[in-house]
Amino acid sequence: MQFISLLTRWAIILPSFLLMFGQFAYAQNSPAWLVRGNTAFALDLYKQLKEDKSDNLFFSPYSLSTALAMTYAGAKGETAKQMSRVLHFSQAQAELHPAFHLLQSQINAAQNQKNIELNIANALWGQKNYPFLDTFKNDIQKYYGAKLESVDFKTAYQNLHEDINTWVENQTQHKIKNLIKPGVLNNLTRLVLVNAIYFKGNWASPFDGDNTENAPFWVNPNNSITVPMMNQKNYFGYMENDSLQVLELPYAFSRQDTGRFGDFSDNDLSMIILLPKARDGIAQLEGLLSVGKLEKWLEHLRWQKVKVFLPRFKINTGFELSKTLDSMGMPDAFNESQADFSGMGGAKKLAITKVIHQAFVDVNEKGTEAAAATAVIMGTRGMAPPPPTFRADHPFIFLIRHNSSGSILFMGRVINPTQ
Repeated sequence: MQFISLLTRWAIILPSFLLMFGQFAYAQNSPAWLVRGNTAFALDLYKQLKEDKSDNLFFSPYSLSTALAMTYAGAKGETAKQMSRVLHFSQAQAELHPAFHLLQSQINAAQNQKNIELNIANALWGQKNYPFLDTFKNDIQKYYGAKLESVDFKTAYQNLHEDINTWVENQTQHKIKNLIKPGVLNNLTRLVLVNAIYFKGNWASPFDGDNTENAPFWVNPNNSITVPMMNQKNYFGYMENDSLQVLELPYAFSRQDTGRFGDFSDNDLSMIILLPKARDGIAQLEGLLSVGKLEKWLEHLRWQKVKVFLPRFKINTGFELSKTLDSMGMPDAFNESQADFSGMGGAKKLAITKVIHQAFVDVNEKGTEAAAATAVIMGTRGMAPPPPTFRADHPFIFLIRHNSSGSILFMGRVINPTQ
């Protein structure tokens, strides 16, 4: 039997979208069509995962898009068409993978900032003597920096998950552990593709821990819980309309200060928080989410003094996403008789069986830390006016975004900060 298991396990300690201040624009050389497509996939997936209205949510759309793009490099025929529609890959393979390479290079440039830790890495483990096509191996190495490591799943599958997990731990500062559980790999496994992402950043304007106080957080209009509420007053990117407040919290960076108080407009990484004005407005906000709406809201951000109240929170989530992706419109990839990944090995012998995802995020007075990993496992079938107050004391959506490219790295929502 031939199969592909898509494993997405993300211990994420970072907020979920990366924002760009002011305009939702793209860097001059950034593949805007790819960034916009990845954003569309992130929002589509968010709407699928949010169905349990009582739970927090967190995931890394960038990690998932990257791992699926590497898998897509071997897709052909109707399987490729379905994947491209779901993932919003609007260009041909010949344009897509170079664009991913350019985008990852732009995001990785943030590594050069002394106050930011950001690492993105890809790797492949393939069955020795399996006839992987040179074109597939070369494209994955050229555009994703992932060289195929030859291993023997047939005889050593019981221990190979430990080697892969060690690589993931090292790439994520030991925040992602046991990505692949014992028993997931077997003697029919032929290929494992992995993406790992790690981020750690301090706020450009940290919260003073001495000011953090217990305060109510309204999980619904009639019930509240007590949470540690951080607060500060400073200049931030801010906009509001009749039903929504949007706030940008930038992370510290190492470039020359502009000398303007509270001016963080050149920062590469930010957290964006979408806060409905109504305590029960999260469902309506989620229904409005679209690429166009998000672009519009971010275009209207303006630097101004804001009094911010934000709870400390940690979130742990886990998902098995194969049925979700199937229902989103790519069923052939999971169907043993229909899947066509002949671009990997020259024959239609592979299909996806599982997509597993786990995430963790920690937001506190100093900043945010996050990590994520996605594994794709393949085998044979088988004063004037007072400043506005941004009081996040009820459910909200948050994102972490790479500003200069516009890429969303992480996304989530907080329903209960104590869960």
